Amino acid sequence: MSAADTTRNIAGREAAPPRPLLHVILVRPETMTLALLILAVIVASQLSPFFLDINYILRSFTLSAEFAIVALVFTMVIIAGEIDLSPAANMALSACLFAWAQASGIPMPVAILIGLAAGLAMGALNAFMVIALQLPSIIVTIGTLTLYRGLAQIIAGDKSIRVPDWFIGIDKVLVLGIPVPVVIFVVVSLLLGLILAGTIFGRQIYQIGTNEVAARYAGIRTRRIKLVLFLLMGLVAAVAGMMTASRLGSVRYDLGLGGELQMVLMAMLGGTYIFGGRGTILGTFLAAWLLVVVSTGMTVANLLPAIQLTVLGVLLIVAIIATNFIYSRTQR
Repeated sequence: MSAADTTRNIAGREAAPPRPLLHVILVRPETMTLALLILAVIVASQLSPFFLDINYILRSFTLSAEFAIVALVFTMVIIAGEIDLSPAANMALSACLFAWAQASGIPMPVAILIGLAAGLAMGALNAFMVIALQLPSIIVTIGTLTLYRGLAQIIAGDKSIRVPDWFIGIDKVLVLGIPVPVVIFVVVSLLLGLILAGTIFGRQIYQIGTNEVAARYAGIRTRRIKLVLFLLMGLVAAVAGMMTASRLGSVRYDLGLGGELQMVLMAMLGGTYIFGGRGTILGTFLAAWLLVVVSTGMTVANLLPAIQLTVLGVLLIVAIIATNFIYSRTQR
């Protein structure tokens, strides 16, 4: 036997045997999320028969569709090793600027552009401080969260800014019997899922989150990719803010208040690794539906808001622990 054959035999004995496909599928955060979703629907259907009506679930989803859409981009930001806690405040400020502009007599198309430009500017500000100034993204976005919310209150005050009647009711518009916000969420999920899982750009996002230094030495333009993600987050948050304005019929400075928790929860429940490098759009997609079923079920059960918030907090902690455990098992 040659030396090369001996080396290959030794390497073959030392290499870990491939895991069975069934084990690979079962030991995944997305599988846990799907199982929890099925369990949640079963339990919720015992509270109310409406949970077996797909139209009821779709209508319930429209109440948090805007957060779910932003959570998809939020997932990509976390996979890249960063975090952005300001999108809910971005939604409020973008919507306030849009509503203030159209209420001041500015043509609606221009007002919409103002709102979108504001979202991009907020994403650019976050990117500048994180990428150019090398500040921790969690600290930066906590600061901008407060800044954006404060500016929204300065613009709108304590009053509501009403939008035109024809602009109201995006959640009432149906496409093949499905509310438009749900259609948008599904389309964005498919698009971002394909980008993240099937393109070089998506693979580079994973590589940056796994080891940014190694990715940089491998020739990946880490700064440019992070800039794109923060800008995309700002733009999508602005769109979500105007969608919320259409659903509610008016805009206040506290629009989307508390949305940060829901976005983080959707990403974490979907199996996105808080330290970056792992996660899927599919997981966040399933987690968004799970959160809607759980939240609506607690409302049907007449649980107090404080109890509902406690349950969501517990879910977040459990999701982080379970995700870490699953990923530690798959690394063995």
